[in-house]
Amino acid sequence: MLVAQLLKGKKLVSANMYVQKNNPIKKKQKGGGTRKTCLPASKLRNMSDKKRKSLAAAKSKAGKAGKYKRPSSTNVKGARKKGATLRDWFKKEDWRQVGNPKKKCGEK
Repeated sequence: MLVAQLLKGKKLVSANMYVQKNNPIKKKQKGGGTRKTCLPASKLRNMSDKKRKSLAAAKSKAGKAGKYKRPSSTNVKGARKKGATLRDWFKKEDWRQVGNPKKKCGEK
């Protein structure tokens, strides 16, 4: 009897090793579904209305399509100050929604 027949639902790689089919860890990320995009308030003040609307539209379009991320072409440059650590950036900034800057990030 072959070893492959004993390993039901698994793919034989070598005599001593096997890899699971349908491994949940290796699945591709699906579905962001969110419509909100958040940026620091200081960056939002410096953005034009046109740029702000295109960014919000790209995020909602990606969410409706069930994609995890919006396109990289809509990435924002210069939102973080030089030398700031990522932790400082997230904690110290006043995060606002791009679609409605009067609302804080996470507000409904």
